[in-house]
Amino acid sequence: MKTLTLLRHAKSSWDDPVSRDFDRPLNARGHRAAQTMGRQMRTLGLEFDSVTASPAVRVIETLEQVAIGYGSVLAPHWDQRLYLASAATLLDVAQELPDAAGGALFVGHNPGLEELVLLLVADSALRDDVEVKFPTASLAEMRFHVEHWRDLAPGKGELARFIRPRDLDPSLGPDSRD
Repeated sequence: MKTLTLLRHAKSSWDDPVSRDFDRPLNARGHRAAQTMGRQMRTLGLEFDSVTASPAVRVIETLEQVAIGYGSVLAPHWDQRLYLASAATLLDVAQELPDAAGGALFVGHNPGLEELVLLLVADSALRDDVEVKFPTASLAEMRFHVEHWRDLAPGKGELARFIRPRDLDPSLGPDSRD
C-alpha cells in the first residue's frame, strides 16, 4: 500500500509588492492556517518517508509554519516541477518515487493538486468536497493498493481524508479577514 498526501500552500499575500508570483509570501491567516494544519498532522500521527515541495516562497513559508505545529521539520526535496504543476506532471513525479517510500507528501499549488485528486480518486463524498474547492492549506490523503509508485493510475485511489483549515478553526474560513 502507498499513501500520497497533498498539502496546498497556505494563503499568500497579494498585497506584497513582489515582481514575480513565485516570490509571494504568506499572509497572517496563511501563517495561522499552516501552523493549525501542522498540529492536526501531528495529532493524526501522519508520517512521511518522502516529502517533495515546490520551491516557491509561499510553499517554503508554509512548510516552516507547518513545522511549528507539527513539532518537526519535514525536510523536503525541492522540485521545480511542482511549481504550478499540472495533474499529469504531479502524477509523473509520484510515479518516480522510490518504492521504499510507503508514504509521501507533496506540497504545492492549485489547480494541479485538486486535479490530481480528481484524476486518481473514484467517486466518493470526500472527492465531491475536493471538487467543490481545495482551499489553501488543505490536506488530502490518498491510499493506493499497489506495491510500486509507478502503478498509480486514474481512478484507483481512495481518498482517506480531506481536511480544510476551516474544519479545524472556523476563523480560518473564507469569510474571515486577515
